[in-house]
Amino acid sequence: MSAFAGPAGFGSRPAVVVVDLQRGFTDPACPLGSELDDVVAATRSLLDAAREAGVPVMFTRVVYDDANERAAAVFLRKVPALAVLTPDSEWVEIDPRLGVREGEPVISKAFASAFFATPLASMLSGCDSLVVCGATTSGCVRATVVDALQHGLAPLVPRECVGDRWPDPHEANLFDIEKKYGDVVSLGDALALLTAGRAGTPAPGDARPRSAADRA
Repeated sequence: MSAFAGPAGFGSRPAVVVVDLQRGFTDPACPLGSELDDVVAATRSLLDAAREAGVPVMFTRVVYDDANERAAAVFLRKVPALAVLTPDSEWVEIDPRLGVREGEPVISKAFASAFFATPLASMLSGCDSLVVCGATTSGCVRATVVDALQHGLAPLVPRECVGDRWPDPHEANLFDIEKKYGDVVSLGDALALLTAGRAGTPAPGDARPRSAADRA
């Protein structure tokens, strides 16, 4: 099976999306939360590097206003703990340790994928790769990675920047992402890619994906 999977590559026009690192998921006091301190810290270091390199940064959060509650009725029936994510709840706030900056979009969503019924795809017009951070690996991160691929974006997942409530689904989904949908790399490798002079606004012809040799 060694020939089964190859690299998705890393293009010249990346963006970063932080999936649902809101207080409801990063604070164990919330019914939805788990211990994600290391994930938040690693993601902050990646965000700082992306910002320095001029790479677009955006965030998503799950929030159920009246319209989203109606649209996601089946999802809420399946996972009733999601009902705490109301617009006036502290649990929908992006974790303050990530230091959201003015001008960085925060997209509200009702389902797993950051792309489903949101403007994310249009906001990423002109990008060729997407660095995906956040939670949970087996849920919203995986769904976002799959949809990124289906929108023609090369997904990159820094291992230290994603987390889950349970270790087994976390590892299984990282394995599956690597084999089928994107590239799972270390935080160090992700930082190197973001700061290697390939970020920002390159010449139009410089959109070649990076090969496995390029990334070594």
